[in-house]
Amino acid sequence: MSGALITLTVKGLTYSERPTGAYALLLEAEVDKRRLPIVIGAFEAQAIAIALDKMSTPPRPMTHDLFAQALSAHGAVLERVVIHALVDGVFYAQLHFEGSQVLDARPSDAVALAVRLDCPMYATDEVMVQAGLEAEQGAAPKLPKEPRTRSAATGAKAPAPAEDPALARATRDELEAMLEHALVNEDYELAARIRDELTQRG
Repeated sequence: MSGALITLTVKGLTYSERPTGAYALLLEAEVDKRRLPIVIGAFEAQAIAIALDKMSTPPRPMTHDLFAQALSAHGAVLERVVIHALVDGVFYAQLHFEGSQVLDARPSDAVALAVRLDCPMYATDEVMVQAGLEAEQGAAPKLPKEPRTRSAATGAKAPAPAEDPALARATRDELEAMLEHALVNEDYELAARIRDELTQRG
């Protein structure tokens, strides 16, 4: 891996137009604000959202929680996450551990671990430039103006947070109670929708 490393932060998550049922993870360069949109799965999006929003800990650990706990239990220190390649529209990432150990990972899994373990995230400048060129050519995933979601289990359309009457009518206290209940019952799709409604209200 060569080239300068660009520090990234998670700018947000949004429902993606393609592929069906996927989300777009939006990463932003800390200095020049260039953006890196990456299509990820619904499960990974929910895992990232829960960690970002400091939601209540689920009664049973999610996969990324378990992995993070296993790393800590064995004294493995994740130093940084690097998105180092973009090949045919697919991003590739690496986990860099203390002691020069490096593991390949999907960017979605890498980010889900990074936000849990509070470690820095980077992309190579080459990836940022290449992603920008592909976006100009229409090859990169487009972020929808009016996001919608689909059920991860059935593929059936579900309303976006602003279109869900029950969430729209609820007070902030009621939404927070509903969020707690959804997490206890491991309904992470509902939890993500409630989280989006809370985020929209500011």
